[in-house]
Amino acid sequence: MDAFLVTYLLPILSIIFYICKESLKKRNQTCYMLHYECFKATDDRKLDAGSSAKIIRRNKNLGLEEFRFLLRTIVSSGIGEETYCPKNVMEGREQSPSLVDGYSELDEVIFNTLDRLFANTGVSPSDIDIVVTTVSLFTSFPSLTSRIINRYKMREDTKVYNLSGMGCSGSLVGIDLVQQLFRSSNQKYFAIVVSTECMGQRWYCGKEKSMMLSNVLFRSGGCSMLLTNNSCLKNRSILKLDYLVRTHLGSSDEAYNSCLEVEDELGYRGVHLSRNLQKVAAEALTLNLKVLLPKVLPLWEILRYVISSNFRNKATKKPNIGINLKTGIKHFCIHPGGRAIIDKVGESLGLNSYDLEPSRMALYRFGNTSSGGLWYELGYLEAKKRLKKGEKILMISLGAGFKCNNCVWEVMRNLEDANVWEDCIDRYPPNINVNPFLEKLSWITEECPDFAGLE
Repeated sequence: MDAFLVTYLLPILSIIFYICKESLKKRNQTCYMLHYECFKATDDRKLDAGSSAKIIRRNKNLGLEEFRFLLRTIVSSGIGEETYCPKNVMEGREQSPSLVDGYSELDEVIFNTLDRLFANTGVSPSDIDIVVTTVSLFTSFPSLTSRIINRYKMREDTKVYNLSGMGCSGSLVGIDLVQQLFRSSNQKYFAIVVSTECMGQRWYCGKEKSMMLSNVLFRSGGCSMLLTNNSCLKNRSILKLDYLVRTHLGSSDEAYNSCLEVEDELGYRGVHLSRNLQKVAAEALTLNLKVLLPKVLPLWEILRYVISSNFRNKATKKPNIGINLKTGIKHFCIHPGGRAIIDKVGESLGLNSYDLEPSRMALYRFGNTSSGGLWYELGYLEAKKRLKKGEKILMISLGAGFKCNNCVWEVMRNLEDANVWEDCIDRYPPNINVNPFLEKLSWITEECPDFAGLE
């Protein structure tokens, strides 16, 4: 009996134990999103045409050429009149923002979204095991994560990560970090990721065209997300992270310099956006999707694309039939960095107006809110009641560095929360081809007659 036990039974039991252990460990490696909350400022912070005119008039460095450029950029930006501006800019203090202004701007976004996140999920701050913040343009001491720990009196063993310099792609960097922490342990965790930006500290007051773009595109906003790897909470979750792929082109000087914080010749700090930005973004996106799409799309679609690419009619020079993303993905959230970026990505991926609607509407209503932008698009899809159980969402984020971080989520249940879109979702999509800024900023048109009739 002892020989049988040693020879057969114990090895079999060891194998069973190992399989059970690995199975339980794998169960706690899946990243679920329980809830998210986007920030919406008060109406007195809306940057409409009138407010924009006041801010433009305050910049005495601008001449007629800069006025022309600004109007052209505003008209073509894809941004509406309901986006939100930092408080210090609305109050005319953009040239000398204080440390208090920076803290106030971030506290408003971070604590507003976290308060609602905890209230709407029933999860206590003392239950949080991991805290990640992604803010690029403001560095505090102690860190922003410490500020959160102090505000909510979290546990002393809470793991904290304060990410800076990640740019508009920082949100998915934070989620990837959380996912790696989930995979490295068999413990059940709650994690929060806070993604926002401190726009008021870097409002550009100079006249360099490549740096004036940021004032036109970037707006106040942000999002807080609650994630877990606890499979027991699977039925409470709204999304499950299937895949996340990160691509970094920082070794290329062209890519590195395409989006950069610098000082102009007058000493004004701002974000420089180069003419090569779209080219660099296209390269990063292509490299990323080459890794991501084979994991997501069905095998027959990949084979069809390969055959179509290799055996197309060279005599008639017919173009390749592009890969059909909709065979594996239902919804698309493209970083709302600007109308040109959204349109270019949509064209290259073969997406139609319906597919691009969430990205265009998030840009129109909230502007480019940096790393928080993707979640306003998710909120739009949810408010429109388009998200059904089992459907897949592709999120495409682009950021300084240069980075392209993309991921695919699976919808865990039908989602219908009106969220931050509640007060306006019935009016969307509006006719974004009718530009409100062109007519209302008539004083620029009068001083710059070259702009008469510009669309």
